[in-house]
Amino acid sequence: MNTESLSEDMPPARLAAYRSMDCVRRKDKAAWLELFADDALIQDPVGVSPLDPKGSGHRGREAISAFWDMAVAQGNVQFDVHASHACGDECANVASITNTLPGGVVITTDVVIVYRVNGVGKVVSLKAYWEFAKLESQLQRMAAGA
Repeated sequence: MNTESLSEDMPPARLAAYRSMDCVRRKDKAAWLELFADDALIQDPVGVSPLDPKGSGHRGREAISAFWDMAVAQGNVQFDVHASHACGDECANVASITNTLPGGVVITTDVVIVYRVNGVGKVVSLKAYWEFAKLESQLQRMAAGA
């Protein structure tokens, strides 16, 4: 993702998605939170995981802010978008996310992230499809020195 390529002419969901990724990359929580509608829902990953034990997602700004603190703020995140498909009020990005954690541990996750926006371009839904088990396996291999 190249932030210089952001353009108001982009489909609104793609623009919101790229702005979201840019805020995460720059660690700008305040700007990131402003991208979301008040009742927005984040599911990252979709379903039950250690990041979401009930599998119901993180709804509303307070919960989204807490999600940032728990998951996003823990490392330095870079996105490599392989393909972006905007349709209607949604955009699906096929990407790899590389997260450098404290202590220099680097993990890479393949993901499909679907953003949905409302009529004013605010994100109302962010659904990230990735397998937590693959991430755990990667961490276990690293710990074993493989």
